[in-house]
Amino acid sequence: MYAFVEGTVCEKSAGTLVLKAGGIGYALSCSATTLQAAPAIGETMMCQAWLSVKEDAMELYGFATSEEKRMFLKLIAVSGVGPKMALGLLGAMSVKDLNTAVLMEDITALSRAPGIGKKTAQRICMELRDKVTQADLGGNVPVGPAAAAAAGAGDAVVEALEALVALGYSSAEARDALTRVRDKSDQAGELVRLALRAMAGMA
Repeated sequence: MYAFVEGTVCEKSAGTLVLKAGGIGYALSCSATTLQAAPAIGETMMCQAWLSVKEDAMELYGFATSEEKRMFLKLIAVSGVGPKMALGLLGAMSVKDLNTAVLMEDITALSRAPGIGKKTAQRICMELRDKVTQADLGGNVPVGPAAAAAAGAGDAVVEALEALVALGYSSAEARDALTRVRDKSDQAGELVRLALRAMAGMA
């Protein structure tokens, strides 16, 4: 089984990265995020890898970070989510934003990814919400321009969630309250205040 491939970048095309290592060209199916993180052609890259073996095909998948690889494996374990759909999600959102969306049960955010309908987004949240850890929320992952633009709001929600849990509220209580107020501010402190008001019935 492949853990990673380290080699020279030979080709970058839609959904595929080719690395030359030991005289062999490895074609890795990748997310748009990994392709954006890949260096220029001719430069060296170490790419995390996972090999899919089926009766009729073998396909190698590549990831810029171990965090992205772990999320990919979680996603394809969800019923109805295949590798292509998982890569689409990872290309549409950073791993941190994806974890935040799962934790907050943000069906709308997940549904923006190609091929993800509301029912699939709900299933992803249901099956993965108990698998999101603090380490997942704090992972250092490369992001594309769209994900970078949204990172501030995602960080504020995570900080507000942590603050509410520290105040003694359960993760479910904090998540439900923040879901109601998350669009009203991009500042963690203000989100905490609004969430407390919502839980007190004052919102």
